[in-house]
Amino acid sequence: MKRRFYSIIKKRNSLSGKNYLRHTLVIIWGLGLFVSSYSQSPKDYQLITIAFYNVENLFSPVDDPQTRFHQNTLRGEAFYTEAIYRAKIKNIARVISEIGSELTGTAPEIVGLCEVENRQVLEDLINQEPLLRENYGIIHYDSPDGRGIDVAMIYKKSSFIPTFHHPRSLGLSDKNQPQQIRYTRDQLVVSGRLAGEEVHFIVNHWPSRSGGELRTRPYRLQAAHLTKHIVDSLFLINPYAKIVVMGDFNDDPTSTSIQEVLGGRSKKEKLGIQQLYNPMESLYRAGHGTLAWNDRWNLFDQMLVSSEFLSREYAGWQFYRAGIYNPVYLTNSYGRYKGYPYRAYGDGGFTGGYSDHFPVYVWLIKELVNDSR
Repeated sequence: MKRRFYSIIKKRNSLSGKNYLRHTLVIIWGLGLFVSSYSQSPKDYQLITIAFYNVENLFSPVDDPQTRFHQNTLRGEAFYTEAIYRAKIKNIARVISEIGSELTGTAPEIVGLCEVENRQVLEDLINQEPLLRENYGIIHYDSPDGRGIDVAMIYKKSSFIPTFHHPRSLGLSDKNQPQQIRYTRDQLVVSGRLAGEEVHFIVNHWPSRSGGELRTRPYRLQAAHLTKHIVDSLFLINPYAKIVVMGDFNDDPTSTSIQEVLGGRSKKEKLGIQQLYNPMESLYRAGHGTLAWNDRWNLFDQMLVSSEFLSREYAGWQFYRAGIYNPVYLTNSYGRYKGYPYRAYGDGGFTGGYSDHFPVYVWLIKELVNDSR
């Protein structure tokens, strides 16, 4: 009978000259293979978290002349005082610090973010106590979005070294007025060395469904085509590129934009080279979601990985598992919206909550080389 046995151990590891506590997996594979007894000895594996979080209007109470937010939203005292801002920042920092930590024992190495106003709110975020000790870096560009919201990425400087990053602009056109281009959130492309291995990240926040899903669907299809173009460009450079596509897509894993245009696949065994695996689809089909509307769950927040992450060559980073981070404190505990994400803002102003979206994450795993063996 074939079985996998897992146990978790704590191990001190050194990276970039800094010692910190890491959890590693000791995995003994009972694969029924004819191998010599000494080759069945346990191996050490490193596990890390890559996450994405829509942080629901992470805005400063101070008007930023570089954004359009102050032109489109009332900055009333019920929403954007300094005290509310500090509470919101503290809440978001806590959530980020805990994503995936039940197995890794630490905060995520990489976090994609959306609905941030500017770089200053990111600086304030990473300087909160739960994140300050992690020494995060920031990658952010101001986008031309009408609401003044951007995508961004934070990363642990101890484990990720960016080598390239650039925003790809997304101009939306309507079939009735093809000459009029409306720019929305950029798509952020980041390449770098994740513990020595090249990995590429694409952070998205596709056009919303405001005005109706059917009417706005063409805009998300245009966004999907841009993301697919970026993915194909990376594969053109390296057919075996390791790519993580993350974001709030405002579409579900079974939507045309994800399945047909972007090419997200849910079956590992049917995955070919230069394709994207979408582990979120099985969660969605099982009834899980990251946001709720009209008593229906959607799973707009997703993370897809390229097929090279599933090659089972554990000398490099491999996909281990995906999940939705939805502990009890992130959900409403009573009332009409019981079980929904505990959002930060309601009709009456700041609720003391976190976001109207749950974060999502993937765990990546790789074998640790032990020179003493």
